[in-house]
Amino acid sequence: MPKLLDPTLLFFAFGMVAGLARSNLEIPAQASKMLAQLMLISLGLKGGFALAHSGFGPEVLAGLGCALFLATAIPVLGYLSLRRFLPVFDTIGLAAGFGSVSAVAFIAATQRLEDAGLAFGGHLSAAMAIMESPAIVLAVVAAGFARRRGGQDATSVGPGKILHESLTDGTQMLLLGAMLIGYLSGDAGKAMLQPVFLDLFKCILALFLLDMGLLVARNLGKLSLDQKPALVYALVAPLVHAALALACCRALGLRAGDGALLMTLAASASFIAVPAVLRHAVPEASPTLYFGLAIAVNFPLNLLFGIPLWIELARRYLAP
Repeated sequence: MPKLLDPTLLFFAFGMVAGLARSNLEIPAQASKMLAQLMLISLGLKGGFALAHSGFGPEVLAGLGCALFLATAIPVLGYLSLRRFLPVFDTIGLAAGFGSVSAVAFIAATQRLEDAGLAFGGHLSAAMAIMESPAIVLAVVAAGFARRRGGQDATSVGPGKILHESLTDGTQMLLLGAMLIGYLSGDAGKAMLQPVFLDLFKCILALFLLDMGLLVARNLGKLSLDQKPALVYALVAPLVHAALALACCRALGLRAGDGALLMTLAASASFIAVPAVLRHAVPEASPTLYFGLAIAVNFPLNLLFGIPLWIELARRYLAP
């Protein structure tokens, strides 16, 4: 029960209740964007300060290698699992959404780990950035092959442009930039920036999750139960992806905190970066599937139930 009474989760639940009640409560779009940016800066700085102490050892390289493996294997696995049940472009969109990651779920998981006293490496922020792009690139390439097989004209948005946009996305740039600043400034920078970016992190997260709760509630109506294979995939795939991440972490000897974060990332789905790219690069795919299932099914389940489960499994099967 104490875990369910975490104030950040209660703000998320409150936002869902307010949204389902059709309240006019809202966080202005610019304020929501600013909250997200503050969280990314905080997360990047935390990672940079931690890396300034730990350096780049074998464990760091193993964690980043595991992240790259998962980022490639998960969207391919999703495509192979869905191609017999859904139209090809919907398969590509859903595999990309669940093959990429959610920064918000990752941020929430770091807070839960800190509350639980479970240490994790600062390089996991870089791992999150690594895991965001491969699914997007694979989706663009797969869509190109699908159009050629179907005799359609290629999209006007070229793979080179999509690759550039995915690698220079503002979310990744802000996260990695803040990490670099934290790494270069070290303890002196931490003492200077801590009052705003570190001490107030949980308050910022609470407000952002309130906004996310409102967003989830207002997107529930867009889902349809007609696409049963997609819904089953949205419910089952995170468990499979987290198990794959756990196996990878166990094989590489990663610590429990790092493993819990990689499991969170593997089990998450993108509802920001992937929809932003696919609506132009793969317009044939249905946003109701790849966005609706990510925001209205994957995110709340991962936040409320998944993250505690991943932490418990990491504690049980990985070294402390």
